[in-house]
Amino acid sequence: GLHPATGGNGLSACSGDMLLEALVACAGVTLNAVATAIGVVIRSGAVRAEGDLDFRGTLGVAKDAPVGFQRIRLYFDLETDASEDELSTLVRLTERYCVVYQTLRQPPDIAVSHHVSVARK
Repeated sequence: GLHPATGGNGLSACSGDMLLEALVACAGVTLNAVATAIGVVIRSGAVRAEGDLDFRGTLGVAKDAPVGFQRIRLYFDLETDASEDELSTLVRLTERYCVVYQTLRQPPDIAVSHHVSVARK
């Protein structure tokens, strides 16, 4: 779907939303795994992300405007009795082992190819 800023109705997830949701999902799974591994008990929590995007770039109305997020913020809202040192370790290891986070921090080379199918008569 298209984001409302680009003419969409806002009822379907757009690509930017899906990227942030992938980050949130991966970070949440990783945070849980790390917490279990280091013995940090989390009673409840939420992971959320937001990003800054210049829609002029994706709409092609300003050639100098970048396409894609310029900044992304990831938040962990946790109910826990863990110490600040334990929380610091938890977040640091979550960042280290979250595949989506690391992919965004250090983008891989991406190869693009195409295939054309000929329509049958």
